[in-house]
Amino acid sequence: MLKMKKITETFDMKVFTDTGEYFGDIEESIITQNKVFGWRVRATKNSFLSKVLGSAKGVIVPHQLVKSIGDIMIISRAAIPSYSEEEEAQKE
Repeated sequence: MLKMKKITETFDMKVFTDTGEYFGDIEESIITQNKVFGWRVRATKNSFLSKVLGSAKGVIVPHQLVKSIGDIMIISRAAIPSYSEEEEAQKE
């Protein structure tokens, strides 16, 4: 059965990738013409997103990459910016 949620219920919701990595928290929804266009996800401490972005505050995830919304939001791994362990090592 399809359950409806209010947009306001999603703010500060935890976001995880479909592989189980903690991605960040929802900061804002982007709505165009009565449809959800995307989600602004904030890079929080200890999130995978904060490791990838460094000093940036977050990213915008297109709604097409959202797989599920419930107690948490699950997004496709394709939403993760390109990142490799070698790049991490070079920064240090």
